[in-house]
Amino acid sequence: MEKIVLVFHGSPRSEANNVFFLIPILARVLNKPCSDIKFSFLQFGKPSLKEVLEETVKENPLRIIVHPFFLTAGQHVSFDIPEIIRNFEKNYPEIKFFYTPPLGIHPKMAEIVKERIEEALGFTAEKIEKLSMELIEAEIGFRFSDPLEREIVKRVIHATADPEYRETMYFHPEAVSKALKLLKEEKDILVDVEMVKTGINKKLLEGSKVVCYLSEVNESETTRSEKAIELALEKEKNIGLIAIGNSPRALFKVIEILKKREEKEVVVIGMPVGFVKAFEAKVLLSQQKFPFITNFSPKGGTPATVAVLNAILKMKKEYFKL
Repeated sequence: MEKIVLVFHGSPRSEANNVFFLIPILARVLNKPCSDIKFSFLQFGKPSLKEVLEETVKENPLRIIVHPFFLTAGQHVSFDIPEIIRNFEKNYPEIKFFYTPPLGIHPKMAEIVKERIEEALGFTAEKIEKLSMELIEAEIGFRFSDPLEREIVKRVIHATADPEYRETMYFHPEAVSKALKLLKEEKDILVDVEMVKTGINKKLLEGSKVVCYLSEVNESETTRSEKAIELALEKEKNIGLIAIGNSPRALFKVIEILKKREEKEVVVIGMPVGFVKAFEAKVLLSQQKFPFITNFSPKGGTPATVAVLNAILKMKKEYFKL
């Protein structure tokens, strides 16, 4: 077993020590799990190199590779870090310690300088999105082997700036393909709140329309979302996708109605947000026979739900060009 420890200088400014994002990127390049790569600081930041090495030796690795994330071999690289490593070598002779050179002067540094100059001159929106997606791709790692599901998860993480969705999102095996088919047939999308309707990219809808019946009912606040869903499913005959991003009650009602109808030609995107009944509604959704997309977490809401819908709508345009 091999462990890699990165050593950064550290800064009194805490935001300058946010280096954890590098771990999944390195893990992907090195084809290693993130747990095998750790980061540490010499000054100001936490954890320190000594603390990380003390934690790492307890895992009984065969070797530990220490890499100084420094540009040149100054005092820290030439003396301070080697001294710390020597002390651990004495105390743990059964573990092989390897110390790499610093980053140094490398031809790829010129490419990085070029990128930074382009950043200073101003990135286009396309370049910003492309770079964001590359970083998110590294965050996701080897999860979601299905490329369509993977693209949806990427879009949700991009919209919410929350990498946790890589761990919590769950897809019925037919959900994405069925959703694409229904949109190709110009089926409509039923949503629980106007905010979800507003967030959908109307240019991608083509023959489909977005339906929200919340303004059509005047019931008490506790039952309004349920009544709106019930009324919409009663009146609308062309619903293909149902997206619930706000109300767990609405999701419960959707499940109840579709189960009674034994409906299978509908895809439900159930991602309501909240600590009361939201998680329970998602678990219940995951047990249904009809296709669904959900996430096992109290998180969700309009941004995540809209991201799923827009991702599928964008896919439809590209998918049926093939």
